[in-house]
Amino acid sequence: MVNNIYQIKMKQLQNAMLFVAFTFILSGCKKIDDCTRHFKNDPIPQLSRICFGSCSSQNKAQPILNTIVDKKPDLFIYAGDNMYADTDDMKAMEAEYYKLCKKDEFQRLISNVKTIATWDDHDYGANDSGKHYSKKAESKLKFLNFWGEFNNLERAIHEGIYTSYYWGDSIHRVQVILLDCRTFRDDLLTDANENYIQNPDPNVTMLGSEQWNWLKTELTVPAKIRIIVSSTQFARTHDGYEAWDNFPHEQERMIQTIKDAHANGVVFISGDVHLGELSKINPAGLYPIYDLTSSGLTQLEGVDIPNANRIGDVELDYNFGMIDIDWQDPNNVLLNMKIGLLQGTEKLKYSIPLNDLQF
Repeated sequence: MVNNIYQIKMKQLQNAMLFVAFTFILSGCKKIDDCTRHFKNDPIPQLSRICFGSCSSQNKAQPILNTIVDKKPDLFIYAGDNMYADTDDMKAMEAEYYKLCKKDEFQRLISNVKTIATWDDHDYGANDSGKHYSKKAESKLKFLNFWGEFNNLERAIHEGIYTSYYWGDSIHRVQVILLDCRTFRDDLLTDANENYIQNPDPNVTMLGSEQWNWLKTELTVPAKIRIIVSSTQFARTHDGYEAWDNFPHEQERMIQTIKDAHANGVVFISGDVHLGELSKINPAGLYPIYDLTSSGLTQLEGVDIPNANRIGDVELDYNFGMIDIDWQDPNNVLLNMKIGLLQGTEKLKYSIPLNDLQF
């Protein structure tokens, strides 16, 4: 029996390796390979400072990446719209990735800070798109190749780009879950003014059954802090834009999934909306859920979008998100949520005791 299981596992591994080799040969991104081989891959014994951001145009200067490097984070997370392709032409998409890769600021970031990523609509391939984007499989290959994910076999062999990472020993374990909010997402409903409205259909999905099943398992893996990265906002009030609230059954499903897994220490980070803010909801039977949004590495609207769930002020300037984890007192670990600005100024500064994120 043991031998049979071993043989099955070895066969799965061989298939995975063949799949990865084949697909990366097909992707043919030699210029990008040359550019992204400089990703920092040193071990991270303990995560104490995490920075993240979204919405960065490859056609603009990105000095804020230098500010991020100067903050000396242990990890940087791209939360989506990491470049703007908006195309079903994969050669064109590769060219846009290459523009980002050539930037000195980007190279300084990836060579000095461990960097991981998920995608949103513009680097997925089409504005506000979901499961019906025709080139999602091909786009995935470009994404994995660009972000240096050659050895992430689990991420490569399943549909979509969701994955997870773990850092730290059992006492300081941080789990980072990167969701894919595009590959499986059903179409959005709109009103007469083309604003997005809530879809009451319980059968529509944001993540798809395979990703939901994976997430259920991930949330049972032991960790002290769980950071769920969602390219679209999870905890803001409905506003006619893209957000989890457009699929209220899926939003409730996430809450129930956290409950069912009895998963302590969950916080969300998100992007997309070209502003920075912290949102909070208080689901029944669960601890408070926080969603720190940072959007605007290069893209800004300069307009506030009202959000009744917001804590503190909105940030409309170029920004990145920061989570400083204070491990000093093991009985009172603190998650210090911040919004960083281009000049290095830190705003918001909201402290969440990890003890408050427990069942």
